Amino acid sequence: MADVINLRRARKDKARHEREREAETNRLRFGRTKAQKSADRDAAARSQRSLDDKRLSPDKPDDD
Repeated sequence: MADVINLRRARKDKARHEREREAETNRLRFGRTKAQKSADRDAAARSQRSLDDKRLSPDKPDDD
């Protein structure tokens, strides 16, 4: 025989789980220090510069 489920409680549990999941994503997105954000930006800039330096053909043609 199936267990009896309180639908009101199940709805509240589901809503609580959704709020917790959203809070976790917000913590990951916004919960970083200024130093961490700066380090990530610097690493991305270094990576982009490295890729640009290794590019075989320049974006603009040379005018000779």
